[in-house]
Amino acid sequence: MAGRRRLRAAVCLLLLFSLALPAVPVRAEYAPSNSSQLEPEDLTCRSAILVEAETGEVIFEKNADALIYPASTTKIMTTYLGLMLNDPDRMVTVSASAMDIPSDSSTIPLSIGEQVRFEDVLYTTMLRSGNEGANVIAETVGGNIMNFVNLMNNAAQSFGCISTHFANPHGYHDENHYSTAREMCTIARIAMENETFRDIVSRSAYIMPEDNIYSERKLDTNNKFLIANSGETYYRYGIGIKTGNTAAAGYCYVGAAEKDGVTLISCVFHSSSDASRYTDTIKLMDYGFTQFQSVSIQDLYRSNPKVVDISAYALNDSGLGKLTLDLQVQSSEGSDTIIVSPTNRDYLTHHLSDITITEYTREFSAPVTAGEVMGTMTYYNSQGEATVYDLIATRSIERRERIAPTLEEIAAYSAADPNPFPRFTFEFALLYIVLPLLGLFLLYRLLYRLFHRKPKKKKKLNSLEPQNRFYR
Repeated sequence: MAGRRRLRAAVCLLLLFSLALPAVPVRAEYAPSNSSQLEPEDLTCRSAILVEAETGEVIFEKNADALIYPASTTKIMTTYLGLMLNDPDRMVTVSASAMDIPSDSSTIPLSIGEQVRFEDVLYTTMLRSGNEGANVIAETVGGNIMNFVNLMNNAAQSFGCISTHFANPHGYHDENHYSTAREMCTIARIAMENETFRDIVSRSAYIMPEDNIYSERKLDTNNKFLIANSGETYYRYGIGIKTGNTAAAGYCYVGAAEKDGVTLISCVFHSSSDASRYTDTIKLMDYGFTQFQSVSIQDLYRSNPKVVDISAYALNDSGLGKLTLDLQVQSSEGSDTIIVSPTNRDYLTHHLSDITITEYTREFSAPVTAGEVMGTMTYYNSQGEATVYDLIATRSIERRERIAPTLEEIAAYSAADPNPFPRFTFEFALLYIVLPLLGLFLLYRLLYRLFHRKPKKKKKLNSLEPQNRFYR
């Protein structure tokens, strides 16, 4: 009996102790409907990063600086340099050395002696991940493959990618061929600034023209991020970029997506399966689009418009002289949209003057007419292009009666007076009466002194006085 009582007491103490402990929060499992709560453990890949394309701001990362074999994502650098350093319309001949690739390589395919347009090689190398196509690009630009590899490494260094080293132009496994998710994302971001490159990587199919060996061919991509019927690996906002896969590198994918004016670039390295590299990328993109949004200057302004105080307003004015100014585009040289996070949007809504210049063109005095331009506001985008807005009065405000006129009103009233003679004012009296009279008076005094001089008085001669007291 005593034993049971002791057991009950111990259980009660344990219950009381457990109630006193703070509750440990349990994180909800990731779901597409909960995409803003992404954590590194929600990704199956070994290394990943997500950046906003315009600014390069890092949104999410997981072991982003780990050295990883990049596999065929290498061809991003190869194709970009091909675009930058050679004429796309140049005809090239496929050499035997370009076709010297491992037997398990992915191919376009091309054949020795085939004569093709260089631009077709660029498109199909990215579309089909052709290793021989990467070699053709390398030989065409660098003269030989190793010269081109040196160009690749020099370019990586110039991009600030100090942990990247290329050993070939296609990414086939080599111990000395490595990069990081962060640096491969940097290379992709720079490449995506080129309009032709963006078009290349967004293609899901390409028509290869007839040449001296092959008839016209339609080549389809194996990039399931862009293939609409590929199920859960397809992403409707996807715009590229490049897959990669070797036994050592695992499944890799550098992706890009665009939604509502926001462009994101991601890198997923060493996923365990073909599907997981895409699903990890989609998780990153969905998360990124919850963190950034595209907004115009007008949208920001109208969330917190300028309100000015108008003086001399009529006593019956319900707004007590408060005037809200609307914003209308006067002229524009470029886009006035910016990419912001929700936090940054809140800040800019209340500090829009940090990125704009405001100039008022009239005094804040009644009367004011609705639609009247009160001033201008100017915004310069990242390319230095100006958008000028008019600050518009949203309502009319009448002037108070029996109030001293302003200088502008006095001038306008005088200018509108039909009397041909000037009004008698202090300035009129000074200029036309006082000053002329003063001038005549001074002239009179001058003439009077010249012609009415007083005669000089004769000097009185002093009488001789004796020099001493003796006189004869």
